[in-house]
Amino acid sequence: MPKIVTYNVNGIKARLERLVEYLNEQKPDIVCLQELKGADETLPVKDIEAAGYGALWHGQKGFNGVAVLARDAQPIERQRGLAGEAEDAHSRYLEAEVGDLIVASIYLPNGNPQPGPKFDYKLRWMDRLAERARALLAEERPVVLAGDYNVIPNDDDSFSVPAMANDALMQPESRQRYRALLAQGWTDALRTRHPRGGVWTFWDYQAGCWQRDAGFRIDHLLLSPQAADRLTGAGVDKEYRGREKASDHAPTWVSLR
Repeated sequence: MPKIVTYNVNGIKARLERLVEYLNEQKPDIVCLQELKGADETLPVKDIEAAGYGALWHGQKGFNGVAVLARDAQPIERQRGLAGEAEDAHSRYLEAEVGDLIVASIYLPNGNPQPGPKFDYKLRWMDRLAERARALLAEERPVVLAGDYNVIPNDDDSFSVPAMANDALMQPESRQRYRALLAQGWTDALRTRHPRGGVWTFWDYQAGCWQRDAGFRIDHLLLSPQAADRLTGAGVDKEYRGREKASDHAPTWVSLR
């Protein structure tokens, strides 16, 4: 029963101890990492291999960066980056095959401050993701689009609507594009298990957000119909956010038959 995890590590070198600890304790089968914040040649490949994981890396110096890890296996690369903007050099999308599954690690642009060019880029990126997602659905295979989407889909996915009202993560345009993705036929796995919301995947380092449980849900695993048919569970490994020198995101997961 594969456990597939999305985990924004917020700097893999700074969080390496926590990441390896998570891999050793939970032994997830597939892990999609985001925000590596390191060029390929500086990434801790040997440490990840020593923990028993094969990996594909798509790094970038100083920020962004995504990876796909597989336990006792080597993921097979299918695509890195999204078509549609040749000049876009950001490392934000990596798609791989692991066994009979297709997985993509996604780090969607934050988009702040909005309005402005960063928000425009976010919306264009979401449109490009939608194109790729449509092509993947057409393959009629089990696919998991896992990552930090930087979108709070619903009001009950945030500790405070007023606090986030002007944030790019909660703008109508961001939400509309997320809903349009779902409307293609994708299942928001965590939402199926927690339909009333109130489940967070991210707690800011500022203002005692973790201590106050003032978080929101921005890490999502979207399942193609063939993957959704195999869904047995979804959740957040929340306690890892409370550990020393933790990422501001918690590992978020699905299990499939």
